[in-house]
Amino acid sequence: MARVLLEDIKRKFNNVTAIEDITFEIPDGEFWVLVGPSGCGKSTILRTIAGLETATSGKLFIGDQLVNTVPARARDVAMVFQNYALYPHLTVGENIAFGLKMRKVDPKIIQDRVVNVARSLSLEHLLDRKPKQLSGGQQQRVALGRAIAREPQVFLLDEPLSNLDAQLRDDTRAELKQLHQQLGVTTIYVTHDQVEAMTLADQIVVLNRGRIQQIGDPQTIYARPANQMVATFLGSPPMNILPAIYKNGCFDVSGQLIEIPPFIQDNLQIPQGQSIDLGIRPEHMTISEDSGLSVEVKVIEPLGRETLVRAGLPGATTLLNIQLNGNVRLHPGDRLHLQLDLHQLFVFDPKTGDRLLPQD
Repeated sequence: MARVLLEDIKRKFNNVTAIEDITFEIPDGEFWVLVGPSGCGKSTILRTIAGLETATSGKLFIGDQLVNTVPARARDVAMVFQNYALYPHLTVGENIAFGLKMRKVDPKIIQDRVVNVARSLSLEHLLDRKPKQLSGGQQQRVALGRAIAREPQVFLLDEPLSNLDAQLRDDTRAELKQLHQQLGVTTIYVTHDQVEAMTLADQIVVLNRGRIQQIGDPQTIYARPANQMVATFLGSPPMNILPAIYKNGCFDVSGQLIEIPPFIQDNLQIPQGQSIDLGIRPEHMTISEDSGLSVEVKVIEPLGRETLVRAGLPGATTLLNIQLNGNVRLHPGDRLHLQLDLHQLFVFDPKTGDRLLPQD
């Protein structure tokens, strides 16, 4: 096991900069998740750590060793790919043992380790099967088993669950978390799925356009996102963004006025008439009898314990996500008044996306 340290890592492909100014340190034994939209640079970071890409500039340490010029095979990391990358002509047991055989580990040690890994992943009854005889979830566990058997210093996982169906993805995600708790190996996990990021990570690195937007534990990033990109990317359903104008002690949202309480006015240092973006999460809006924003119900999605309602503001094209109790009874076309929890309100600069409120 080992810490991983990146210092000002940059990677360019010809004239295109894929990642820039990437700096963070993962302590020994922690589970970190790199998350962001497609093309944000998260897989490039992972491949650079693995040695499959070479940093254009910056320093990369695994443990106390500077590994910029160390080849991939000598970095003592194990990588699990999205497409499993199993050898079709080898059995499950042979796939798990492959890396150890390449390192010329003692056959008795290999046998014992394969059995132990297979048992921990519930694969012991499949050791003699070929990959084509396995389900997608079983193949993914074999790929994980091959990585675990090597006992590397660092695990690198590149969207390993994206090919699984929803239920199997949930089950395998729980198994991954349990495995990490048992093994305690430093793990770096790449995904575009914010649910995976929130449920798995000790710390999340949110990326966009090759740069780090925020680093923090899941609850901190959810409750205090650094900017509008982070706020809308993490959370399901995502945070609602309401374009507004600040004037006369009110927020003007599509011609409707929200009176601003003193605790917001005292901290919002912007001029009258300035455009802003208000952010409010779906769970922080409630139905009111006769006050609040007037909206029209467009779509209703019953989810059992809760109901997700999509509603439109007059003259606006973007629908609001509203998370309500599962017992609510509504119909498309119903008109509602929404009360916003102003203690949970975010204010963003629409030009830069920076968070103006709440202040740090």
